Amino acid sequence: MASQDPISRLAQQLGERLQGAAQAPEELQKGIQQVVRGAFDRLELVSREDFDILMDVLQRTRIRVEALEQQVAALEKALAARETPVTQATLTPPEDAAKGDGEAKR
Repeated sequence: MASQDPISRLAQQLGERLQGAAQAPEELQKGIQQVVRGAFDRLELVSREDFDILMDVLQRTRIRVEALEQQVAALEKALAARETPVTQATLTPPEDAAKGDGEAKR
């Protein structure tokens, strides 16, 4: 039964501890605390405080990413506005353009 889920294992371990209920209440309490701590450690839980801290970090990161996305969009728009469309006249060197005109006149 190695594939039991953590809750089932916890219940089984607690049941085993409670069978020795004739023990002193302090020993019983310590045993239960050990079982519960072990189960929580295996579940890899985080405290509420750590969760809240991580949520704050995530929120600030989201805000920063959105601001950077807006900045990139504005830069792309400015770059696109500065670029001129490439036409055939800008690709033809001036000497070739003069030759073309001279040949057409002949």
